[in-house]
Amino acid sequence: MTKIENIKLSPEDFEIVGVETEKSEKLSKKSISFWQEVTMRFLKNKLALIGLITLILIILGATFVPMFSNFTYRQQTGDYNIAPNGTYFFGTDDLGRDIFTRVFVGARISIFIGFAAAIIDLIIGVTWGAIAGMKGGCLDEIMMRIADILTAVPYLLVVIILLVVMQPGLLPMIIALSITGWVNMARITRSEILKLKNQEYVLAARTLGASTGHLIMKHLIPNALGAILVTMTLTIPSAIFTEAFLSYLGLGVPAPLASWGTMANDGYPALQNAPWRLFFPAAFISLTIFAFNTVGDGLRDALDPKLRK
Repeated sequence: MTKIENIKLSPEDFEIVGVETEKSEKLSKKSISFWQEVTMRFLKNKLALIGLITLILIILGATFVPMFSNFTYRQQTGDYNIAPNGTYFFGTDDLGRDIFTRVFVGARISIFIGFAAAIIDLIIGVTWGAIAGMKGGCLDEIMMRIADILTAVPYLLVVIILLVVMQPGLLPMIIALSITGWVNMARITRSEILKLKNQEYVLAARTLGASTGHLIMKHLIPNALGAILVTMTLTIPSAIFTEAFLSYLGLGVPAPLASWGTMANDGYPALQNAPWRLFFPAAFISLTIFAFNTVGDGLRDALDPKLRK
């Protein structure tokens, strides 16, 4: 064997060969997290970003406009059916109430109902779908057949019957919207759990003695969070539209409270003589639903770029 002589090394001998220092520093930078990448993709979607800004403005308006308005939502000014002007930005109704103030008070109620119904759907649907998907077998079959039965019953019919029985109001509206609204969330969650539960990290955790609840909460739900968030984002506008439709039918929150649906119901008879009374609540309903849908679509595309057209 050839004897290797002692060789003196200098710091220059340890430099990366063939790569410029500046480029090597860029290569060594810390990689971004999954949610940082999702955020970057979402912000590149101009339509989704416009939708998000629109939602923020509407929520800020609902929060602060009634606080600083010159009128309250129930105040009768004595100026009846006045067209929009410098004093009444959206005009007044047949009782002399300021529509501008009422629209943003209505935003509080309509958006609150949408979020409340979506959160209840989230809790029930995720729990139901996660248990069904994780347990599988006979329990899964029974739980999903129950979901199928609820899906087979016309959604609006169930909601209308419940509101007639319980009497119109804020809480009955939320309960009625949540009776069958959670089924879609349950299906989405179950589908994600079925895809994830046989992954190596889940099997490894199970081998180490992790309980079913631990697996669901610590390993499965976090990895299914993308699909769950997208579904929830698209559930909110559906609940807002349903509330507006039911309020338009006279099954909404009682007077003098105002939701967008009740305002549309009040404004429809005056469509020819005072069209602004219907236009503004209808415009805000449409704008809010459009904004939520674009945010939901943008979030879906950001979570899975393969879905982009």
